[in-house]
Amino acid sequence: MSDHDLNWKYADESVVESEPIVKARQQSLELGVDPVSPAVGAQLAVVAAASRASSIIEVGTGVGVSGLWMLQAARHALLTSIDTENEYQQHARQHFADAGVAAARVRLIAGRASEVLPRMNESSYDIVFIDADAPSVIEYAEHGLRLAKPGGSVLVARALWKGRVADPAKRDEAASAFRTLISELAPSTAVATAISPAGEGLLQIVKLGA
Repeated sequence: MSDHDLNWKYADESVVESEPIVKARQQSLELGVDPVSPAVGAQLAVVAAASRASSIIEVGTGVGVSGLWMLQAARHALLTSIDTENEYQQHARQHFADAGVAAARVRLIAGRASEVLPRMNESSYDIVFIDADAPSVIEYAEHGLRLAKPGGSVLVARALWKGRVADPAKRDEAASAFRTLISELAPSTAVATAISPAGEGLLQIVKLGA
């Protein structure tokens, strides 16, 4: 195992997840849903806490792993979460309840993000988290930047897509979409960006104010 692989493994294994997140992660794996890694979840929590987020929108509910990470760190935040799978969202709702998250703090929307996001209010969210439909990531990120408040964050999971984004010879649709997004954002003066190699990568975009 390389030093980089050891670092990646250590970053994940050093995270202690709460019991509700452990249960949600276990159910995710049983259902064949790929949740964010513990290290990525911890980074989501850090961003949520540091930004004192009060409003979060998420593309890709799964059964609630990422939502739980953010809500336990931003303890007064409201979460809007979008997913095409209503069954998964019902599981997520139960995990939120088991974690003591008040029902009024969570709004779950069953539908396609490409249809739901255009209806959401611009400049209204402290955090936009994207973890769904990788080939559509550019479209979702564009919506995310519209929805984020000035100073808000757009966080994109799996930004290194199975290690394929770093290799320009890998030209599958998802890897190419992530690669294009990263390269187009890098020179922009309207945002500040960074890529964390945790998990499958977390692209962090901050929408700069005037």
